[in-house]
Amino acid sequence: MTTSDVVLLLSSVPERTSDLVYWLDEARLRYRHGPAFPTLGGLIAHLVEAAPRVDALLRHAHLDGQTTADVRAAIDPGHDQELTQTLQEALEDFSRVRRRTVDLLHGWGKAEWDRTISDPRGGEMTLLEVCRLVAKHEMAHVAQIRNLSALLPEPQDLGPVRPAGFDGK
Repeated sequence: MTTSDVVLLLSSVPERTSDLVYWLDEARLRYRHGPAFPTLGGLIAHLVEAAPRVDALLRHAHLDGQTTADVRAAIDPGHDQELTQTLQEALEDFSRVRRRTVDLLHGWGKAEWDRTISDPRGGEMTLLEVCRLVAKHEMAHVAQIRNLSALLPEPQDLGPVRPAGFDGK
C-alpha cells in the first residue's frame, strides 16, 4: 500500500461510515446481535474515540519528534464505549478530526513517512507502517459496520395504536 493509497483510505473512512449508518435510530444503534457482538453505536464510538488519538500520535511524532508511542492503544482504545453524543455529532467530529490528520499527511515527504517510532508492544515501525495499520484496522470496522447493519431485524409494524381501554365493546 503506497502513501497515496493510505491517505485515500484514511480520508474515506468517515464518509463510508456515515453512508452506512446515517439512517440508524437510537434503538438500532444500541441493538446487540448477541453477547459477543458489539453494537453499531459502540463501533462508531470506537472509531470516533480512536481518531484524535491517532491524530495526536502522528502529530507528536512528526512535529515534536516523539520517538516512542503506544500505537495499539491509539488505534484500538477499546470496544466498551457507546456513543455519548448524537450520531450526527459523532460523525461530524470523526470527519473533522480525520480531515485534520489527512491535511497533515498530504504535506509529508519520504523522510516523514520513513520516520520510525518505537512501540513497546509492536517494536519499531515507520509512520507509513503505522498509517497502514490504522487504515487496515478502520476498514475492518467499516466492513463490520456494513455486516451488522445489514443484519438488523426489520422494525415490526404492530398496526395503528388503539385508544386506551379499547376492547371491542
